[in-house]
Amino acid sequence: MTKEQIAQWSARAAMVLFWPALALVVWGELAPHAPNVMPGISDKLQHFTAYFGLALLAAAALRTRRALLAAVVALVVLGGALEILQGLTGRDPEILDEAANSLGAAIGAFAGRGLIRLVAGAGRD
Repeated sequence: MTKEQIAQWSARAAMVLFWPALALVVWGELAPHAPNVMPGISDKLQHFTAYFGLALLAAAALRTRRALLAAVVALVVLGGALEILQGLTGRDPEILDEAANSLGAAIGAFAGRGLIRLVAGAGRD
């Protein structure tokens, strides 16, 4: 399998995996009782990890920097909206959760972009 074929396969797989991952994050943020999916790990680290993973998948799925930037901005806005909506589910919205979401999205996109460059070479824009 060539590097380009690996890049194409990983982009397709990332696109498919992004949507259920996004649904899981939305559910986790809006469930009336916060799910404890990573016992012993701080809430902020869980937020960071969720958005890092989403941005990593977006980086693998999207071909251009502009599209990835738009995805990161959308993830940050979504994270903020979900934090606000948590107030309607009986949970407490927290600005530090949104900070963790935003930081995770930014670092995940950066890491994903670097990983793609390593696997596929610098051919992607």
